[in-house]
Amino acid sequence: MLWFEPLLLRILQHEYQASMHFDVASGAASRAPPAHPCQLYVHIPFCEALCPFCSFHRVQFREAKALTYFQALRAEIRAYHAQGFAFRDVYVGGGTPTVAPLELVGTLELIRSLWPIRTISVETNPNHLHEETFAALAAVGVGRLSVGVQSFDDGLLRQMQRFERYGSGEQIRERLHAARGRFPTLNVDMIFNLPNQSAAMLERDLETLLALEADQVSFYPLMTARSAQRKMDETLGRADPGRRHEFYRRILQALRSDYDASSVWCFSRHRAAASQAQPIDEYIVEDADYVGVGSGAFSYLGGVLHATTFSINQYRRLIAEGRSAITQSKRLTRKERMRYDFLVRGFGLSLRYLDLRRHGAAFWLYMAPELASMLLVGAIRFTSTGIELTDLGRYCWVLMMAEFFNSVNDFRDQMRLHIRAELAAEELPASS
Repeated sequence: MLWFEPLLLRILQHEYQASMHFDVASGAASRAPPAHPCQLYVHIPFCEALCPFCSFHRVQFREAKALTYFQALRAEIRAYHAQGFAFRDVYVGGGTPTVAPLELVGTLELIRSLWPIRTISVETNPNHLHEETFAALAAVGVGRLSVGVQSFDDGLLRQMQRFERYGSGEQIRERLHAARGRFPTLNVDMIFNLPNQSAAMLERDLETLLALEADQVSFYPLMTARSAQRKMDETLGRADPGRRHEFYRRILQALRSDYDASSVWCFSRHRAAASQAQPIDEYIVEDADYVGVGSGAFSYLGGVLHATTFSINQYRRLIAEGRSAITQSKRLTRKERMRYDFLVRGFGLSLRYLDLRRHGAAFWLYMAPELASMLLVGAIRFTSTGIELTDLGRYCWVLMMAEFFNSVNDFRDQMRLHIRAELAAEELPASS
């Protein structure tokens, strides 16, 4: 662990927890569309199995419930079109978006009929890597398929309760090999610093990835909501934060020969990086604004964060009534908007002076402590075009992004406290 890491984490936890205090928003609240097209995030919360390490908004898949959800989702998308919103890139996350492939395809067809979409990225799991899925997604214009693998180690897969559902490391490797070349970009999602993950396990995962020659690799640190830590301890054990920097250093070292960093935890193969047109991942680094549709989705519009209801039944009700599904909002202060830009732009490895001009000279005044601290520890350097991250800076941003999303995960848990029944396997009455 780096000497300044404990202090940095304490500061980040304090700042990000404060930024996640949302206010109740009216279901009829209207939002003005941005002047330029932005990214559309589509959330599909259904999973065949609920992994213990995952803090995203997800519920047990039930076909009947999923069908009515997709109907509401398409109605919400039409409502944004009627309000004048314009989208150019689409990211579909979850959950497991491909759990209901026909509904997913119908939703993407609707989106493409409403806007001139540039790129579509879809998440999936290894058990959905088969010919029918490939053909259906390619036909509707999906250019980037992101597969949640996490690890190829059978022992870790068993601890994560993924072995029985998604197969052994060897089976996953074979399915990924079959998916190569079916889309312009095949991304493999991995996790590092898992409990009980040794350096040797990580090295074997890296060797497998290099042999697969996937177009992209996303290597996330384990991120867990603080409220879910006890459950994590019981099912997986406690991760050792002291190994995190060394594991990240090993990842950079191993992938550097064949991959270029697209963000602090996403890497694109050299041969594809120059023509890479697909979005990196769901964490926005290009568009200043984005819209999230579906239960449990987030939006950022004009300096305001919005969250849609985490209750699927309430989501369906609000949409059926012609109202917005947004139930929580937070207007960021000027300093919070600057910090958000600092975080997200830095996640993409550099902060261009051109992008920072929107804040004016105040950016350098408000952000002076953060800039000075990062410069002091050797995390950033100033160039003629902007602020660039060093290797150490990339790790600092891994910590910052992880703490930011840990705070988001805590917010998700707070939203779930009111709808525990939504996480049950049984369908609730539509009037509940």
